[in-house]
Amino acid sequence: MKAAAIGSKQLIEEYIENLGSKPKTEELLDRYVGDPALKEHIRQTEAAFPGYSIDVEEMVAEGDVVAIRGTLQGVHKGAFAGVPPTGRQVKQEAMVFYRVSDGRIAKFWLQMDSKALMDQLTA
Repeated sequence: MKAAAIGSKQLIEEYIENLGSKPKTEELLDRYVGDPALKEHIRQTEAAFPGYSIDVEEMVAEGDVVAIRGTLQGVHKGAFAGVPPTGRQVKQEAMVFYRVSDGRIAKFWLQMDSKALMDQLTA
Protein backbone atom coordinates (compact mmCIF):
# COMPACT_ATOMS: atom_id res chain seq x y z
CA MET A 1 0.00 0.00 0.00
CA LYS A 2 1.35 3.42 -0.93
CA ALA A 3 2.13 6.05 1.72
CA ALA A 4 -0.84 8.25 0.69
CA ALA A 5 -3.26 5.35 1.12
CA ILE A 6 -1.77 4.41 4.50
CA GLY A 7 -2.10 8.00 5.76
CA SER A 8 -5.66 8.32 4.44
CA LYS A 9 -6.69 5.02 5.99
CA GLN A 10 -5.16 5.95 9.36
CA LEU A 11 -7.04 9.26 9.34
CA ILE A 12 -10.39 7.53 8.66
CA GLU A 13 -9.70 4.89 11.34
CA GLU A 14 -8.95 7.67 13.85
CA TYR A 15 -12.01 9.67 12.72
CA ILE A 16 -14.36 6.71 13.21
CA GLU A 17 -12.79 5.79 16.56
CA ASN A 18 -13.00 9.35 17.91
CA LEU A 19 -16.52 10.07 16.70
CA GLY A 20 -18.08 6.63 17.30
CA SER A 21 -20.68 6.34 20.09
CA LYS A 22 -19.78 9.83 21.34
CA PRO A 23 -21.19 13.30 20.85
CA LYS A 24 -19.97 14.72 17.54
CA THR A 25 -18.76 18.12 18.74
CA GLU A 26 -17.85 20.99 16.43
CA GLU A 27 -14.26 20.69 17.66
CA LEU A 28 -14.09 17.04 16.54
CA LEU A 29 -15.79 17.82 13.24
CA ASP A 30 -13.34 20.64 12.53
CA ARG A 31 -10.42 18.35 13.36
CA TYR A 32 -11.37 15.68 10.82
CA VAL A 33 -13.86 17.13 8.32
CA GLY A 34 -13.32 19.82 5.70
CA ASP A 35 -16.40 18.95 3.62
CA PRO A 36 -19.35 21.19 4.66
CA ALA A 37 -21.85 18.63 3.30
CA LEU A 38 -20.39 15.90 5.54
CA LYS A 39 -20.45 18.20 8.57
CA GLU A 40 -24.14 18.92 7.97
CA HIS A 41 -24.89 15.23 7.44
CA ILE A 42 -23.20 14.37 10.75
CA ARG A 43 -25.06 17.18 12.58
CA GLN A 44 -28.44 15.98 11.26
CA THR A 45 -27.70 12.33 12.01
CA GLU A 46 -26.41 13.20 15.50
CA ALA A 47 -29.56 15.26 16.22
CA ALA A 48 -31.78 12.32 15.26
CA PHE A 49 -29.62 9.48 16.66
CA PRO A 50 -27.46 11.01 19.45
CA GLY A 51 -24.23 9.11 20.00
CA TYR A 52 -24.78 6.89 16.95
CA SER A 53 -21.93 4.64 15.89
CA ILE A 54 -20.65 3.06 12.71
CA ASP A 55 -19.28 -0.45 13.07
CA VAL A 56 -16.81 -0.99 10.25
CA GLU A 57 -16.77 -4.44 8.66
CA GLU A 58 -14.36 -3.59 5.82
CA MET A 59 -12.07 -0.73 4.93
CA VAL A 60 -10.14 -0.33 1.68
CA ALA A 61 -7.78 2.50 0.75
CA GLU A 62 -6.35 3.52 -2.61
CA GLY A 63 -4.42 6.77 -2.84
CA ASP A 64 -6.43 9.51 -1.15
CA VAL A 65 -9.74 7.58 -1.19
CA VAL A 66 -10.91 5.32 1.63
CA ALA A 67 -14.01 3.14 1.38
CA ILE A 68 -15.80 1.57 4.31
CA ARG A 69 -18.62 -0.94 4.54
CA GLY A 70 -20.29 -0.90 7.90
CA THR A 71 -23.41 -0.67 10.01
CA LEU A 72 -24.84 2.50 11.50
CA GLN A 73 -26.47 1.93 14.89
CA GLY A 74 -28.37 4.35 17.07
CA VAL A 75 -31.54 5.17 18.95
CA HIS A 76 -34.05 7.47 17.26
CA LYS A 77 -34.34 10.33 19.78
CA GLY A 78 -34.82 13.31 17.44
CA ALA A 79 -36.83 14.10 14.32
CA PHE A 80 -35.46 12.47 11.18
CA ALA A 81 -36.77 12.96 7.63
CA GLY A 82 -40.07 14.21 9.02
CA VAL A 83 -40.47 11.32 11.47
CA PRO A 84 -40.76 12.41 15.12
CA PRO A 85 -38.63 10.54 17.69
CA THR A 86 -39.72 6.94 18.21
CA GLY A 87 -37.13 5.70 20.70
CA ARG A 88 -36.47 2.76 18.38
CA GLN A 89 -33.04 1.19 18.00
CA VAL A 90 -31.98 1.17 14.35
CA LYS A 91 -29.30 -0.71 12.47
CA GLN A 92 -28.56 0.05 8.84
CA GLU A 93 -25.80 -1.14 6.55
CA ALA A 94 -24.02 1.53 4.53
CA MET A 95 -21.00 2.14 2.32
CA VAL A 96 -19.09 5.40 2.52
CA PHE A 97 -16.25 6.67 0.37
CA TYR A 98 -14.06 9.45 1.74
CA ARG A 99 -11.53 11.59 -0.16
CA VAL A 100 -8.76 12.84 2.12
CA SER A 101 -6.82 16.03 1.45
CA ASP A 102 -4.50 18.00 3.73
CA GLY A 103 -5.19 15.68 6.67
CA ARG A 104 -8.99 16.05 6.63
CA ILE A 105 -11.98 14.60 4.81
CA ALA A 106 -12.49 16.75 1.74
CA LYS A 107 -15.43 14.89 0.16
CA PHE A 108 -17.71 11.94 0.92
CA TRP A 109 -20.16 9.70 -0.89
CA LEU A 110 -22.73 7.63 1.03
CA GLN A 111 -24.72 4.66 -0.23
CA MET A 112 -27.45 3.35 2.06
CA ASP A 113 -30.89 1.81 1.76
CA SER A 114 -32.83 4.81 3.06
CA LYS A 115 -36.16 3.02 2.67
CA ALA A 116 -35.01 0.21 4.96
CA LEU A 117 -34.00 2.80 7.56
CA MET A 118 -37.35 4.58 7.28
CA ASP A 119 -39.15 1.23 7.56
CA GLN A 120 -37.41 0.67 10.91
CA LEU A 121 -38.71 4.03 12.13
CA THR A 122 -42.26 3.76 10.83
CA ALA A 123 -43.06 0.03 11.11
